[in-house]
Amino acid sequence: MFRRREPVPFAFIAEADRFRSNVTPPPRQRASAGELAGRWLIGLTVVAGLVGSLLIGTPALSADSSPAHTQQSDASQGR
Repeated sequence: MFRRREPVPFAFIAEADRFRSNVTPPPRQRASAGELAGRWLIGLTVVAGLVGSLLIGTPALSADSSPAHTQQSDASQGR
């Protein structure tokens, strides 16, 4: 169909990796003491929840080899 007759300058793509901006980003704001304490409390709450669920769930996952109380129906007793 149509062809461009004029050359397309692609030199800006080759020079893009050498380009340095003279605009520096603003410095990061330091977290306040309250924010740090909140982060620690959230982290401790998550860890405590995981440990608590592990402690509560461990007995349910263990396989008892000798059940303490077995239920037998009247039919299985042979009456």
